[in-house]
Amino acid sequence: MTLRSWMSWSSGKDSAFALHVARAESAVDVLALLVTINADADRVAMHAVRRSLLEAQAQRLGIPLHIVEIPSPCPNEVYEERMAAAVWSAREAGVDQMVFGDLFLEDVRAYRERNLADTGITPIFPLWGRRTDLLSRDMLAAGVRAVLTCVDPLVLSAEYVGRDYDETLLSELPASIDPCGERGEFHTFVWDAPGFSSPIDVELGDIVSRDGFVFQDVLTAD
Repeated sequence: MTLRSWMSWSSGKDSAFALHVARAESAVDVLALLVTINADADRVAMHAVRRSLLEAQAQRLGIPLHIVEIPSPCPNEVYEERMAAAVWSAREAGVDQMVFGDLFLEDVRAYRERNLADTGITPIFPLWGRRTDLLSRDMLAAGVRAVLTCVDPLVLSAEYVGRDYDETLLSELPASIDPCGERGEFHTFVWDAPGFSSPIDVELGDIVSRDGFVFQDVLTAD
């Protein structure tokens, strides 16, 4: 039986590869990409990806977006209220599962499971527990192409922002940095991945420092 699903979408490599694995290994029909947008900046939260690029990803995947707009800063009660409304919309659409790209952070997984408890929607984690040194290479081998859009300069040099997520970068990351950036060391934007009808032609814009992070603006090349 094919299960109707939504994908928790960040615009980055983990969610892109989790979508690919979920489709390849399970009978899932992904009906929507669920994403939170910073309403003030009109960008994906933390990844700082423009809405236009998010829309380009959805168009190439052939999957509609379900956008949840949140203020900045966003009180936790506001976030949970708006996400609960999104989950209700998913239930009304007959969704059985929510797919997440989480890798190993137990507290994050527990939070997601707790918020979906008693909703009738089952959280699934296709990448959970995989060794991230191997997983990072599996992503590249599958055709995931991404650029680093956010770096935490307290743990990783700001010089990494704007770089391609590729073998060269992986070979140069300090040993203290998770190869997938799962502890928040960096975030990415995927411009090509399995399931894309074509790559997104992008160019790099300005680099800015804000709220303790360094961000690389990414724009469509046209």
